Amino acid sequence: MKVHNHNLNIHYTLPDIYWTRLQLLYAEMPQWKGYYEGIPTWFANDENEEIIEVSVEPSGLQFYARLCDDDWNAWFTLFKEQATTVLGFEVGEPEEGFEFFMI
Repeated sequence: MKVHNHNLNIHYTLPDIYWTRLQLLYAEMPQWKGYYEGIPTWFANDENEEIIEVSVEPSGLQFYARLCDDDWNAWFTLFKEQATTVLGFEVGEPEEGFEFFMI
């Protein structure tokens, strides 16, 4: 298992309609567990140290995960593809050249 920290080009200043779409996407993603103390969470349970959590930061939508590389890469790739579809702009990591979509 490995720790992963990644940001996506989803800026906190986006209008509420985008955040509503993201919340719906959260619940559709594999291993959705709900909100724990207000934090969207996947994989977590009492018997398993695997987890994905997301927070909204000035640097973009930030993911923290403890998963093996293969599971993380598959899940994160799916999230970026689905987010691109529901948000209507290309979602990716700013470190890889993806610009923030600003309105």
